[in-house]
Amino acid sequence: MHMVPAGWEPYLQEYGYGAVFAVLMLENLGLPVPGESVLIAAGALAGRGGLWIVLVLAAGWAGAVTGCCVGYGIGRHGGRRLVVRYGRRLLVTEERLARAERFFERYGGAVVVGARFVPGLRELSGIVAGTLKMPWRSFLAYNAAGATLWVGFWGVLAYELSQQAGWLAGHWVWLAAVGAAVAATALAAYVLLRRRGARPQ
Repeated sequence: MHMVPAGWEPYLQEYGYGAVFAVLMLENLGLPVPGESVLIAAGALAGRGGLWIVLVLAAGWAGAVTGCCVGYGIGRHGGRRLVVRYGRRLLVTEERLARAERFFERYGGAVVVGARFVPGLRELSGIVAGTLKMPWRSFLAYNAAGATLWVGFWGVLAYELSQQAGWLAGHWVWLAAVGAAVAATALAAYVLLRRRGARPQ
């Protein structure tokens, strides 16, 4: 069972950890590149012995943190007007920026952590934190924490699934049966509870 997303394995085999660092840095800087896909591909390749998972995670973390920091610097020193003026070429539109700013104003620094798991918001979190003048130390702490969770989750998950690919392929019928049974039980419980709730008191 092949767990590495098609198209990325040749680049990862040739450029290795440098590719992981560069792509994740560019994505977290705000460019529309598939950083999450590359992270998953690298983790899966590590599970097959093509890369070392510790270095995959280190390169991914460093790239994510660096890109977000550069975005923060652009937003803080260039200002919102500069971001809107030149960001359109990179799909950073006025509407996307305003939506991200509303998230920041509502949830504060926690957005920098959670944004890693939200496509579209992940690419803008550093820039928006800069335009809103978030204190540098706070931003750096949230940035590092978010990168740790995001890179760790996807990298380790892809690594473990890739290592267990053979077992999963050989037991997919049983896994599907168990999943169907669980889904059927949940559906039956839901219907039963709905009927009870609909009965007149």
